Amino acid sequence: MNTELKITAEQVMEARHSVRKYDPNGKIPQGELNEILRLAASAPSAWNLQHWRFLVVTDPAIKEKLLPIAYNQQQVVDAYATIIILGDLEAYKSARPVYDEALAKGYVTEQVRENMIAQIEGAYNNNPEIARDEAIRNSSYAAMQLMLAAKAKGYDTCPMGGYNRDALIKELNIPSRYLPTLMLTLGKASVQAYSTSRFGLDQLVIQNSF
Repeated sequence: MNTELKITAEQVMEARHSVRKYDPNGKIPQGELNEILRLAASAPSAWNLQHWRFLVVTDPAIKEKLLPIAYNQQQVVDAYATIIILGDLEAYKSARPVYDEALAKGYVTEQVRENMIAQIEGAYNNNPEIARDEAIRNSSYAAMQLMLAAKAKGYDTCPMGGYNRDALIKELNIPSRYLPTLMLTLGKASVQAYSTSRFGLDQLVIQNSF
């Protein structure tokens, strides 16, 4: 009998907080880690190009090498995994595989396939800024979804912008095609996140126009 307690999406969103202190002995079974990553990868993306890649670091020796790169934030070592979210700067190269498969499965017609590929390749060729903008924007969708998926399964995360990008690229041999957009720790909290205050909607929402 399945006694797993199901929680709503709303409860997951409200329960998720950034945790910076992890139990270094806390483990995540590979099956659960894979499921978290699978759910993260179901995020939306422009043209369905799926601009993200997940560089998952669980090797203790490699995590130790990340410590100075992350300005000695101990969480990158103590968390079960430190995940580097990568944005694909050459996502247009995924257009043909994506739409070939969509055609094969009957999701699109041949004409739609040709139109979409032409649109994608044209956009990337004609706008030099689009590659970086789309890599950052779309990989961010997956990063947020990963954090929510982790919380739904009882794990904690922390998105990190504090790291030396150039040193990270060199240490982990990240190809030039991929841009590190976020470092994210994942594991079991040893100390719960501290409470934060949030702006009210009266400060955040602009109705229709400024």
